[in-house]
Amino acid sequence: MPDILLEAQVGRPTGTRAARRLRRAGMVPGTVYGHGTEPVSVAVAARELRNALSGEAGTNALLSLNAGGETYLTLARELQRHPVRGTVTHVDFVIVRRDEVITAEVPISLVGEAIEVAHGDGMVEQQLFTLAVRALPTDIPNAVELDVSGLTIGSSLRVADLSLPEGVAAETDPEVTVVVGQPPRVEAAAAGPEGVPEGAAAESAVAEQSGAQAETPGDEA
Repeated sequence: MPDILLEAQVGRPTGTRAARRLRRAGMVPGTVYGHGTEPVSVAVAARELRNALSGEAGTNALLSLNAGGETYLTLARELQRHPVRGTVTHVDFVIVRRDEVITAEVPISLVGEAIEVAHGDGMVEQQLFTLAVRALPTDIPNAVELDVSGLTIGSSLRVADLSLPEGVAAETDPEVTVVVGQPPRVEAAAAGPEGVPEGAAAESAVAEQSGAQAETPGDEA
């Protein structure tokens, strides 16, 4: 994937008040570190950072960070966000090398149509949405696809069933379930609280009530 150039200011003031002033000015405070480099306090334009991380690669986008005359190849990690607005309030830029295998999280995208599940009024339930992978920074895929065409009700697909690009290895346990073909929910809804069909539960309740009335002694003379 191509690098994204990002300009950064160095020598920013530290502290809570200074960080607030930066954010009001449309900047995001951050720190550059890794590979024995002394941590460098930086600030980047919030809009430029948002644009850089809003592409297909997301937070796995390779950022060529130009900071104070130095250029660092980095990945944005440990993004802190505002609890209400969701905007980035701080970011760590981790230095990486092109020849270095690293770990990253990539989204899992389901493709194809589980025809047998759909015809049986079932549901495709995705249980794992991201996959931890190991690869060179330039080989990290934007997403990993899983074909669910052959999924049937009661069956599942695991991490081992994922088809990964060359040079990419899964860090997640291969036995972890990704998707399951669930039976129709109407069947579960038709059952009582302990799995007894509603009709049977109602008949049982009527029978118990009738028996109780039959056992009640009559009025004494």
